[in-house]
Amino acid sequence: MAEQRLDVEADERINAARLETFPYEYAGSDAVVAIDTDEFTAVCPWSGLPDFGRLKVRYVPRERVLELKSFKYYLHSYRNVGIYQEHAANRILEDLVAATAPRWMELELDYNIRGGVHTTVTVRWPRAGRES
Repeated sequence: MAEQRLDVEADERINAARLETFPYEYAGSDAVVAIDTDEFTAVCPWSGLPDFGRLKVRYVPRERVLELKSFKYYLHSYRNVGIYQEHAANRILEDLVAATAPRWMELELDYNIRGGVHTTVTVRWPRAGRES
C-alpha cells in the first residue's frame, strides 16, 4: 500500500501583515504580557498530517502592544502550511518581534503527542549574543 500524502501549502501563506499593534502608554513599566492559545495548528511538511499545539507568548512591550484579534487571524494563516515544529516556533517569534519590537519575548509551542512523541519548542528574543 502506497503512503498517502496530503497536500500542504507553502510558508508564503503565512500572513505576518495581519499582525496589528497599538501604542503602549506605560513605556516605563515592565509589565509582562502573557498570551496563550490551545488552537494552534499547522501540518507536517512530509506527511501533510495536522500538528496541533498550545502556544504561549510572554513579552515586555517597549512602545507597541500586540492586538489579539489580529494575532488570532495571523495564527490561522498557518492552518494548512507544511512547516517543521521547530521552524514554526522561530517564524512566529520573528514575526511577533518584527511587529512589536519588545524589550524581550519568549515563545513556547507545546505540540500534542503524535506517534507517541511529545515535542515542546521554546525560543527567546533577544537571542544570545544580540542586544535588545
